[in-house]
Amino acid sequence: MTDKTITVVGAGLAGCEAAWAAANAGVSVTLIEMKPLCRSPAHTADGFAELVCSNSLKSNRPDSAAGLLKNEMRQLGSVCLQAADDCAVPAGGALAVDRERFSPLVTEKIQNHPHIRVVHEEITHIPDGTAVIATGPLTDGALAEDIRRLCGEGLHFYDAAAPIVSADSIDMNSAFRASRYGGISSPGEEGEGDYINCPLDKAEYELFHAALISAETAPLHEFDGNPTVYEGCMPIEVLAKRGLDAIRFGPMKPVGLRDPRTGRRPWAVLQLRAENAAGTMYNLVGFQTNLRFPEQKRVFGLIPALQNAAFLRYGVMHRNTFLNSPQLLNAAYQFKTRDSLFFAGQMTGVEGYMESAASGILAGLNAAKCLQGKPLYTLPVETMMGTLANYISAENKDFQPMGANFGLLPPIEPHIRDKRQRYAMLADRGMAKLEEYFNNMEA
Repeated sequence: MTDKTITVVGAGLAGCEAAWAAANAGVSVTLIEMKPLCRSPAHTADGFAELVCSNSLKSNRPDSAAGLLKNEMRQLGSVCLQAADDCAVPAGGALAVDRERFSPLVTEKIQNHPHIRVVHEEITHIPDGTAVIATGPLTDGALAEDIRRLCGEGLHFYDAAAPIVSADSIDMNSAFRASRYGGISSPGEEGEGDYINCPLDKAEYELFHAALISAETAPLHEFDGNPTVYEGCMPIEVLAKRGLDAIRFGPMKPVGLRDPRTGRRPWAVLQLRAENAAGTMYNLVGFQTNLRFPEQKRVFGLIPALQNAAFLRYGVMHRNTFLNSPQLLNAAYQFKTRDSLFFAGQMTGVEGYMESAASGILAGLNAAKCLQGKPLYTLPVETMMGTLANYISAENKDFQPMGANFGLLPPIEPHIRDKRQRYAMLADRGMAKLEEYFNNMEA
């Protein structure tokens, strides 16, 4: 180890990954976290890497975009995936975790790292020296003002979280356990019963839809005018207003499911996913919402399986703030006009827990490289981490947050028509390019 130190601000997923990656790359790290002294409106616990709106880290299949991202992160030593794999709960082909175990596991790993020093304080300015800012899209107060002075006006979007209900309040006479396509999420992997499915027939769906689009929403006091809503976390009531079938072709799609009571595919389905390993809490998948709390109970109670549901947490909506990253950052997550400053996490415009964590890995590695006077990592665009970094840094007049998807990757030529085969080849190419890149860097 050297006596060189970088400062990481924020102990969310991105900050923890940045601190872990930098410390493992040969530098000392000071990780500054404001909890438990103060919290953002979205946080409830004191630990690091708190998951606030879902326990799902998306697909774990190696031939999926999210799976490719995870495999790249594992290759680079992700601390969050080490913890996630240790506290996973059944979710078919997805990686879902017990939230009450995940954060303590990450916290323990970070606190026990010999080259990471944790400081609990609310920071009010961008630190001097080499630093990674990973304070998240709810960054507020004096630090937000300091970032705004450096960056100029940011981009603002609204984000929403889905409700959670008690498992014992779900009417299982009106629901059934199954994963899509018979529970087979990848060859040789069974996922039977990982979701509770709440089916609706055509009349029930149309009644629910009519109530949803006419329900009263909570006021948004943080902004005047019409807020921008990010497509990837669209409130269910906003999506429903796009047309009668909008949510039936979206979060409530019945594809790959058969109701064992009828032997037929339902007209629409709400899926519930376990929030904890004990299976006592279930999240309404894709049902982010800004409805008033009494309206959530009334409207969602029109779904037969939820007619007597006990809500452990209602859905909420809050403001998220993002940098205009294409103008401000390069593909190393480095600030273009201040070489020693890096940003990571959702505030850079990557969407999703794993995407945020991945940006933290790259920002932390590059902060260490910068401090050591070595060339920075700019990963190949054929990798998922590389193409996300390219997306947030390339010129884009209509910049919006983006999650991992195969559409970001350069296509394989000649074109492969079979989607599953094409995705598998994209994933194989990505992992090969990552290995080739680091072999060349070390040569």
